[in-house]
Amino acid sequence: MRARDIMHGDVTTVTPETPLGTIARLFVEKRISAVPVVDGTGALVGIVSEADLLHRQELDTERRRSRWLDYFATIESLANAYRAAHGRLARDVMASPVVTAAPDTPLTEIVETLERKRIRRVPIVEALPGGTERLVGIVTRGDLVRALATLIPAAAPDPDRSITDRRIRDMLLAELARQPWTDTGEGNVTVLDGVVHLWGMVANEAEAQALVTAATNIPGVVAVRDHTFVAYMGVGSTMM
Repeated sequence: MRARDIMHGDVTTVTPETPLGTIARLFVEKRISAVPVVDGTGALVGIVSEADLLHRQELDTERRRSRWLDYFATIESLANAYRAAHGRLARDVMASPVVTAAPDTPLTEIVETLERKRIRRVPIVEALPGGTERLVGIVTRGDLVRALATLIPAAAPDPDRSITDRRIRDMLLAELARQPWTDTGEGNVTVLDGVVHLWGMVANEAEAQALVTAATNIPGVVAVRDHTFVAYMGVGSTMM
């Protein structure tokens, strides 16, 4: 899946001159947590989020630091902090430049960007002739969760009993062979009447749990029995 498949296309935007009071009301009325900032041509120039409105002199939440810390701070950082706490317009508090993605960006890259940049949303822009970009949507963490909700069934499907035990075992072994976290071999997997039995020694409990997850996801599996034990501990467990 790509960004265009899950993005919001109807995005509420503001201009650099939009008052912060207007933006705060937009957050409340539209139940959103950020707005892209666009200039007169529609080009994306920044973004204002709830986080940008936390440290405000109106709320008496302006950042306060000791004189000792101020001594080590740069003039630029001190000026920016004052502007963010006392500014009245979007341009005073907006984050810029903005991390963006194209409509055909794979969701794997979107997720990596969200995690790496520690942000909650990525505006989606489309390149235009002349080197400019037009805002066409936005992808948030919530959009990813909603996409997941449509892909994962609410309840586990009934096992396909037409799949033989041998086929189940072959599929599971093939899946495990692709994984770098386990070296479980053929002798440690048995299947009887759709029930997978896992045997042998594992490096830790995380590996045992991952083996159960892998087995559970194989079509035709009715249940999973974990008989593995953690290396040098001799601990076994049973899981459904």
